[in-house]
Amino acid sequence: MNPPLSDDYAPPNFKVLSPLAAAFLAGGQSVDEIVARATRTLGRAPLWLRPLAERYLWLPRPSKRDVIALFRADTDLLRELPRLSIAHWLSEPPLMAARWQGLPEIPNIGDLADWLRLRPGDLDWFADLKGLLARPRVHSPFTHYTYRLLTKMSGSVRLIEAPKTRLKRLQRRILTNVLDRVPAHKAAHGFVRGRSIRDFAAPHTGRHVLLRMDLKDFFPSFSGARIQAFFRTAGYPESVADLLGGICTNAAPPTIAPDWIYRRPHLPQGAPTSPALANACFWRADSRLTGLARSANARYTRYADDLAFSGGEDFSRHAELFSVHAAAILAEEGFAVNHRKTRIMRQGVRQHLAGIVTNQRLNVARDEFDRLKATLHNCVRHGPASQNRESHPAFREHLAGRVAFVESIHGGRGGRLRTIFERIEWV
Repeated sequence: MNPPLSDDYAPPNFKVLSPLAAAFLAGGQSVDEIVARATRTLGRAPLWLRPLAERYLWLPRPSKRDVIALFRADTDLLRELPRLSIAHWLSEPPLMAARWQGLPEIPNIGDLADWLRLRPGDLDWFADLKGLLARPRVHSPFTHYTYRLLTKMSGSVRLIEAPKTRLKRLQRRILTNVLDRVPAHKAAHGFVRGRSIRDFAAPHTGRHVLLRMDLKDFFPSFSGARIQAFFRTAGYPESVADLLGGICTNAAPPTIAPDWIYRRPHLPQGAPTSPALANACFWRADSRLTGLARSANARYTRYADDLAFSGGEDFSRHAELFSVHAAAILAEEGFAVNHRKTRIMRQGVRQHLAGIVTNQRLNVARDEFDRLKATLHNCVRHGPASQNRESHPAFREHLAGRVAFVESIHGGRGGRLRTIFERIEWV
């Protein structure tokens, strides 16, 4: 049984912590400035205040939650907490400290609405932080996404979530002005300007063994909370970061979502911001996998959810064990490996990544080249309409893209295909 409370007992007043944290975050970030604001907030300067401010400055890019967690770990503050009260409420907004150069300054919600050219009330509707649009009864023109289910070859289902015009405009503004200024990890090659699928495969050319791994549900694995945390890490105040994260994530209605992972806020596959956010939030996993590969004298690159490792004879002997360690790191980072797609390809078999053969030099698969060459020849002989069996609305551009891909991988083969392509008579 708990001992009786003394007559002078007062319950801890945890409501004091939030405005005190706001005082720490607002304005200048020197010890004297923090102590001055906190003293004004509390109406006095406790002895523990200055040491607490000094410890606060050791926090990297703190959010309000981080500061409150620091307060809850301070025994001197907690001992005096029942007797603390707020003497003055500060009106200064939290200071934005941009982590990367060139990010727009958005210190509060009003500035975010102005920056996105919205009315403040529209922010809540587009961000939908309360999940109102994900309720089963909502099937109206006012939802922000259109949905399309695709069946994979394995039999599982992928949900494509395409933002509608107004939301896509907001996401493109965030992509252009914020996300494009966030550097990508050196191992990431998918959706990164100046890098290509060729750059993803090139480091693994002529290697003794190639290990390829694939991730399950790549985009929906990034939760809304993780995206909001990224924007806080970028230096935006918590209220602004949460709204930015809400605009870039979605929770699909249960009547549409094929799995629970789509029903929680996540990165939608189809939004223009999702690839850049996925690369940014995968930074720590890329760093850990790069370090793991370096420890095994191997190389590592990634193209979206495709991971590639390669090495010499020593790596070949331990490739199976290495894949277990890599999967453990990915699990700790919140991702699941599709083990059925894990491949260990040694010399003597065709080593390939994303349709590119890497055994001795970069090349396209022979069977793929022969099929495309036959299609082009038939287009010359019988007309392109006879070969458009899948009814591509832009068949000429479709074939031109396939030829350009071969040219980017193998100039000689691509040149021969280009010669045939230019002989096609288009109506």
